[in-house]
Amino acid sequence: MPFRRSNQKNSLHSNQLSSDLSKNIHTFKNAFEDCSDIVYRPFLINGERKAMMIYFVGMVDFAELDTNVLSRLMEKNESKERNVTQWIQEKLSVAKVTEVTLIDECIQEISTGSTLLLVDQEQIGAAIQLVGYEKRSIEEPSSEQVVKGPRDGFTETISVNVALIRRRIKDPNLKMKTLKIGRSSQTDVSMMYIKDLANETLVEEVYNRLKRIDIDGVIETQYIEELIEDHPTSPFPQILSTERPDTCAASLLEGRVIILVDGSPFVMIAPTTLLSLLQSSEDYYQRYVLGSAIRLLRFLYVGISLLLPSLYVAVLSYHQEMLPTKLIISISTSREIVPFPAIVEALIMEVTFEALREAGVRLPKQIGSAVSIAGALVIGQAAIQAGIVSPPMVMVVALTGIASFTIPRYNLGATFRLLRFPMIVLAGTLGILGIMLGLLLILTHLCTLRSFGVPYLSGMAPMQKTSMKDFLIRAPWWMQSTRPHFTGKYNKFRQGPNQKPGPQQGGD
Repeated sequence: MPFRRSNQKNSLHSNQLSSDLSKNIHTFKNAFEDCSDIVYRPFLINGERKAMMIYFVGMVDFAELDTNVLSRLMEKNESKERNVTQWIQEKLSVAKVTEVTLIDECIQEISTGSTLLLVDQEQIGAAIQLVGYEKRSIEEPSSEQVVKGPRDGFTETISVNVALIRRRIKDPNLKMKTLKIGRSSQTDVSMMYIKDLANETLVEEVYNRLKRIDIDGVIETQYIEELIEDHPTSPFPQILSTERPDTCAASLLEGRVIILVDGSPFVMIAPTTLLSLLQSSEDYYQRYVLGSAIRLLRFLYVGISLLLPSLYVAVLSYHQEMLPTKLIISISTSREIVPFPAIVEALIMEVTFEALREAGVRLPKQIGSAVSIAGALVIGQAAIQAGIVSPPMVMVVALTGIASFTIPRYNLGATFRLLRFPMIVLAGTLGILGIMLGLLLILTHLCTLRSFGVPYLSGMAPMQKTSMKDFLIRAPWWMQSTRPHFTGKYNKFRQGPNQKPGPQQGGD
């Protein structure tokens, strides 16, 4: 393990277990001092050997512990010649029993929910895996719901999440490497990839970035994401996060690497591109014509969510000649009593809309949606009647908010909402020229981004012919014979030739 605890007492964690049971118990009581939820359960093995079980309340399955461990070890047995630890291994009806010899190993096993068994006159302990803490059941992810597709989603238990992925990819080449990250939290962080599909350089780079993390604790995937991404100051997410096992399985089959963190239902996928963040799982579960139409509509609304308020401000402030005469007269009439210029009006409405959105998220689910909808209606109508904003501005902000909801990834949608404010300022000061300047700055920044060495605009810049089949439109599966090319060597073909169905494909 690459980490050491900074508050060790007398280097306890580096010592070996003693053959004296009382000395071992004293050592652990010092290590777990002021831990009122730890249990020290003494008993006699085979009716004559002193032993002790140490575990935390709430992390152990008591029924299994009584039935498969205590009752079996305490019953009389005529065989006494064999080694005690070997006899324990054979006696217990438990799937996993690990021998431990060091104090720090014992402390780690107890802290992760194992039961430590110590026997007098033995320098070897047994860590019994009987984890029994409460776990959330598998449910459909609320943030990535689909009309057609799998309904299961990740939970906060890493073993369950790994099983959900292995259910979909039954290949021995699906490899997993696990690290413990966090001096205090000792969080299990696993990376999974398919050997011969994922580039070896990519796998090594991801593993090295995880290995060098030195932090007190890891509570959520965002801790890891901010410590391993290429450009930490960029507002754009460079690692895709998802709660859907099917999305992870599809990414693994494309040669990507996924990262799972124990305690979080979100799984990270690397490398990622801007196109990947704009794609939805349901694009691949509908017929390709419908999926392509929905994707084109999504790209249109992404542009609306970023540019519509700034275009409105620029046109009203500097370029009235761009609108038809009747329309500009109608807008001017509605703005007669508004005391603010268009840029101030837009900023007031955007800030108010974001406040309502945040209030709807933070409030209890039963009243959150009602408050956000009612608040938008009441505040919008009141602002119009008070002459603070004009009706066209309310419509623009409402349409922009609806457009932002079509972005499938929440963190990418938040990025576009953040960029909307400087775009409004540029539009209010420089007009259309300011909008073009802002777009050039954003495009230049996107061209400089990398996700584990892969260009963020991969598929568009540099342009790849194979990627065009899954870019603006989603080509049918029988046309997608090759995998995306990220970097280095890769397994190019994902299916055999002549997969297009038709009358000529059947029969003898």
